[in-house]
Amino acid sequence: MTAPPIDPAPRSYPPFVSLLRRSARRWEAAPGQSGFEAIEAWLLGDAVAEDDTLYSFEQLAWRLVAAGLPLERASLHVGTLHPQIYGYSWNWKATDGLCDEVKVAESALQTDAYRRNPLFDVIERGTAYRGKTTDPATVVRYPLMAELAGQDIVEYVALPLRTGGQYSNAVTVATKREAGFSDGEFAQLQHLLKLFALHVGRQLQRRIAGDVLDTYLGAAAGGRVLDGLIKRGAGEPIRSVIWVSDLRGFTDLSERLAGPDMIALLNTYFGCLAGTVLDHRGEVLKFIGDGLLAVFPFSSFATERAAAEAALAAAEQACDQLDRLNAMPPPEIAAIADWHPLRTGIALHDGEVFFGNVGAPARLDFTVIGRAVNAASRVEALSKSLGRSILITEAVAGHLDRPLDDLGRHALRGVAQPIALFSPPLA
Repeated sequence: MTAPPIDPAPRSYPPFVSLLRRSARRWEAAPGQSGFEAIEAWLLGDAVAEDDTLYSFEQLAWRLVAAGLPLERASLHVGTLHPQIYGYSWNWKATDGLCDEVKVAESALQTDAYRRNPLFDVIERGTAYRGKTTDPATVVRYPLMAELAGQDIVEYVALPLRTGGQYSNAVTVATKREAGFSDGEFAQLQHLLKLFALHVGRQLQRRIAGDVLDTYLGAAAGGRVLDGLIKRGAGEPIRSVIWVSDLRGFTDLSERLAGPDMIALLNTYFGCLAGTVLDHRGEVLKFIGDGLLAVFPFSSFATERAAAEAALAAAEQACDQLDRLNAMPPPEIAAIADWHPLRTGIALHDGEVFFGNVGAPARLDFTVIGRAVNAASRVEALSKSLGRSILITEAVAGHLDRPLDDLGRHALRGVAQPIALFSPPLA
């Protein structure tokens, strides 16, 4: 099933929560059969074929409704291994029939919305919670319970979902029924969730693996590796705009600054450059000391011109961000002495490269190699002598429809013919 376009209405989420996908299969997700025994049979059988947690959880919710559980809303929460993402959640409601997949930023950990939520103890300490909105003390203690009371929810349950490993996961359910969930229903629910946890566990491991690979290899390379492209020499030729950049004066800075200060400076610098590459749909492939290698594959854009425009826009934005950083240093580097101004050299070149696995049998790297990468590196080395932060080869300039300064033809070491270089006009 193809998810409909992302549209948070009629739901809203706090700033640290981002909507990723939405499913609206509603009763289509529930089979004709009903009963808790049928759900158990599904969890022990056909549910194994479903690898997408969004659809697994949506099916579970509708199956519980079909079995007679007075379910009004339900959610699933899992942790992950990612420098910026705390975890993922799936939110289902009977009122609109939608099931949303969202990601939760690491910043959520410091908010009252999380720390004063019953989920905090469930996720952080593994303790179960079962409360009613008719209890005044509960409503005062947990702002969420007051919110649920306004939606006529009577009972809210949050249970730890143990899938093994270091991550604490949770499931919540809520009902409007005046008596809440019966003890029998609660026992059945706990039993089914233990089985469901087995599916969440295997799906979660793949998601964590994907997050780790995306973080260290980039989304395109990480996806290929996760799909099994792991043999040495495996890959494909691709056409792309190649980005090669270096930090000016890196050697001098490394000799003058303490290790922790240099790391803080590099992290801030790479945050400007790599961030703009990703914002413009490029792929960050490698950090080499102070160097950055990235690509804007033509296959990721509607046209070659669009790829070239994205690469140049990212380069210009990176330079603008460095200028702002030099003028107003962030707190993590403001106290470091004698480091600025930071300057960069960025080369943009168009060519065919091999995108795949290179290295030793037991230690591979997923990267791009080829003459076009070498040429881009040689071009970047000219940025200092030419006094330009951004150098664009003739191959890339041919895709652009905007004024550029012609810097003439230049000989490159290891390249047979001189290459014409261009740059955005100086302000």
